[in-house]
Amino acid sequence: MKMEQPKMLNDTEIRVTGIEALNRALGPAAALRFLTLLAHEPTDYVEISRRLYQDQTVEEIFERAKSQ
Repeated sequence: MKMEQPKMLNDTEIRVTGIEALNRALGPAAALRFLTLLAHEPTDYVEISRRLYQDQTVEEIFERAKSQ
């Protein structure tokens, strides 16, 4: 049986889905605060990447990206 690929989201769908996830995880007030922090403070994307991919091999990261 062939597995169906997930639908590729456009930019608007990604934004809406992300905001909905933030609302569910943090509640509306904290989600808005989080978005405001992103807009006003510099973000260290290198540090974020290190934390996100910690203890993962390049192969694992690549395979997950391919499956998405």
